[in-house]
Amino acid sequence: MDVSEILTGLYSEQGRQNPYPFYAALHAHGPINHIPVRAEHSTVTAVAGGYDVVDRILRDPDWYKGLPPGWEEQEILRTFLTSMMFVNPPDHTRMRAVFARTFTPRRLGALEPVVVRIVEERLDRMAEAGGHGAEVDFVADFAYPVPALVMAEFVGLPAADLAWYRQRVDWIDEYMDVSGKTPERLARANQAAEELRVYYRDLIAHRRRSPATDLISGLVEVLDAGDVDLTEDELISNLIVLFNASFVTTVYMFSNGLPLLLDHPEVTAALPGDDALAGGCVDEVLRMESPVHFLARSAPADTEVDGVPVARDDNVLLLIAAANRDPARFPDPDRFDPRRAGPPSLAFGVGLHFCLGSAVSRLEGRIALPRLFARFPRLAVTQPWTYSGSLFLRGIDKLFVTTGEAG
Repeated sequence: MDVSEILTGLYSEQGRQNPYPFYAALHAHGPINHIPVRAEHSTVTAVAGGYDVVDRILRDPDWYKGLPPGWEEQEILRTFLTSMMFVNPPDHTRMRAVFARTFTPRRLGALEPVVVRIVEERLDRMAEAGGHGAEVDFVADFAYPVPALVMAEFVGLPAADLAWYRQRVDWIDEYMDVSGKTPERLARANQAAEELRVYYRDLIAHRRRSPATDLISGLVEVLDAGDVDLTEDELISNLIVLFNASFVTTVYMFSNGLPLLLDHPEVTAALPGDDALAGGCVDEVLRMESPVHFLARSAPADTEVDGVPVARDDNVLLLIAAANRDPARFPDPDRFDPRRAGPPSLAFGVGLHFCLGSAVSRLEGRIALPRLFARFPRLAVTQPWTYSGSLFLRGIDKLFVTTGEAG
């Protein structure tokens, strides 16, 4: 296959369900390749799947996130492009400094017992639902509620609002996919952003009246002290993006990782009590089944990247998931090895836009996985699963299992 055929395959249903053969074919063409203009991304001039190229571009602060035309007219794009995940320096530096003041090791440390409590509560629910051999939807009963409840408590969202919140997250995620830019999906994403802005504005007003120990309270305190350069609208944009990015990726870390782990019973049997192995499993799941499959960066000037010309302001599509299986950096890249040496995966990005919530996701994984397999050593998947229709955020949305408990 040539590069154009590889991309066509990636955008097909076959590619969405299993993109890795297409990534392997792309590696055979080199770390970065020119691509013809496609309707899905008319300003993309090259695609990179080599680890070193993707890592280098993400770390280079001169490569920037381009603004889509007409972004000021769409509420969802205005929300994205007034958050630190999507803006460039100096605005990115200004915004991230505010969150760094409240996203502290002390606050993260205080989160550990919260994660333990929520994980144990969800395992109890799974045990109850899975008695007498009954099937349990692992995503609905564990993979979704654990990170959602953890982030809700960390950020300061009432748990009762999560079902309403999830629908709006889904509308935004559908629009984010490379093939999601339909008028219908844009309208739903705009509606979600508008409703979430109202929601957070009310929540911030409540925290001003009744401060707590959560992230929103800390951010409001810093904002109202007047010694940081951040507007309330920017705060709201960042809260929307931070919550969405931090918990959806963790949901897929759990749901994508479970079949992978169950294929290695010697690993799951050894997990309880082995903290180093638990951390290695989290890292290897993120490498092999990255929830985020691609990003894009725009060239700051006419340049060449490993011999491929890229014009100023043109985009390079950075295939994170392909880079994480680059055979030049990960020998036998399709083999699951939780004790693998080598470079870190790019699942949470690197450089300026490294995911601020990655520490929370890794903490949840290190705590949850050993407890899951200690509680249910005979856990088994009972039905074939499919991946979401998105290549931007790719994950299993339903995964039916039995807990192995008699009742």
